[in-house]
Amino acid sequence: QLQASGGGLAQAGGSLRLSCLSSGFDLDDRAIGWFRQAPGSVRERVGCIRGNDSSTYYTDPVKGRFTISTDIAKDTVYLQMNNLKSEDTAVYYCATGEMILFKYFSISTENLWDYWGQGTLVTVSS
Repeated sequence: QLQASGGGLAQAGGSLRLSCLSSGFDLDDRAIGWFRQAPGSVRERVGCIRGNDSSTYYTDPVKGRFTISTDIAKDTVYLQMNNLKSEDTAVYYCATGEMILFKYFSISTENLWDYWGQGTLVTVSS
């Protein structure tokens, strides 16, 4: 089970940190992905972290601005979002799946991810 939190309203150029609390599995055996869905759009990939070594991957729209990290002791994955833009406005979801999904994150389909958090809304005002 995953529970995402931390969304809210931020100004353009500002920062937010999202959290994804897991229960029922070991994060260091899993890949954890972040996704987002803007109003009227399909859900898109944001980035991914591999639990065993904390390797990360980011899609181009967020590269250099967003950072994914884990705190294994707290069973939590974080998405630090800096220099926010209006186009970052979306519902953000975390998901977890087999570790191999990290390697194929950019082409992975949603059905391959075992568990999804409920989503947390991020609104960026310009």
